[in-house]
Amino acid sequence: QVQLVESGGGLVQPGGSLRLSCEASGSIFSINAMGWYRQAPGKERELVAVITSGGSTNYADSVKGRFTISRDNAKSTVYLQMNSLKPEDTAVYYCRFRRIREGDDYWGQGTQVTVSS
Repeated sequence: QVQLVESGGGLVQPGGSLRLSCEASGSIFSINAMGWYRQAPGKERELVAVITSGGSTNYADSVKGRFTISRDNAKSTVYLQMNSLKPEDTAVYYCRFRRIREGDDYWGQGTQVTVSS
C-alpha cells in the first residue's frame, strides 16, 4: 500500500554532509511516524531519527546536533540532513513509515552511506 524509495547516499569524507530523501508512493495521512534507521556490518539495526505527524522529533544520542530530520507532507517525503559525518556513521540507512493506530509498518530498501578519507 505504501512504497518507500530512499536516495541520496554515497561516499563522503569525514566532516562532510549528505542529505537523504525518502519518498512514499502512497498516502501517508494518519497519525504516523517516519524515521531513519541504519545498520552497519555486524551490528543491529538502530534508530537514527524519527518525526511524527505532529512534528515531534527524536534522535539517537550519537547524531544529536549533527543530523536533522524533516518532512514535506505535500510531497510525502522525509529527509535526513547529515552534517559533520564521521566514519562510524557508515551504514545502510533505511526509511520507515508507521501508521500508529492501524499498526501498519513499511520499510524502504536502504541506501548506502560511506564516510571515509
